[in-house]
Amino acid sequence: MAIVHRATLTPTKPEIVTAWLDRQPWGRSGEVDVIGGYRLDDPDGAVGVESLLVRRDSSVLQVPLTYRDAPLTGAEGHLIGTAEHSVLGTRWIYEAGGDPVAVGCFLRALAGDQEQAVVEVYDGGELVGRRDPVVRIRRVLGSAAGAGDLRLAEVLGETLDGREQLVATWPDGQAVVAVR
Repeated sequence: MAIVHRATLTPTKPEIVTAWLDRQPWGRSGEVDVIGGYRLDDPDGAVGVESLLVRRDSSVLQVPLTYRDAPLTGAEGHLIGTAEHSVLGTRWIYEAGGDPVAVGCFLRALAGDQEQAVVEVYDGGELVGRRDPVVRIRRVLGSAAGAGDLRLAEVLGETLDGREQLVATWPDGQAVVAVR
């Protein structure tokens, strides 16, 4: 299960994502509207793994992130930024494709060995509820032969094929978000 705290994040996730997308050649331009996201559990419980789906300039983009309590050595090129979490303190936010914990989570999900995380919401130390995801993922078998490296979709709806696929569904759409 993924633990989410009722807290303030400064800067906010939309601000972090907007600044990062502005630096990506595929990031489009304009306002960022967060559709929702899905989470995968780090087996050690130390790293938050979340993928946000956002609408920008009539495209749906995927922004897979990790949240860490300390910098990830050797991953400076994948650092998106830092944020202050009112409960957990400073968080280092990375592009998930460059974080070995997230890569492991995605590979296990693609192999059918890991499900989408159940999100539990805490206020202080007390469980106050569970959050139903707006975005749901499921594993499907694709048409490509053989297993390759993990590939995470950026612009959803573009062709992305692999032997194993994660398909995300949200209220007004669906797309392949990861393959291998």
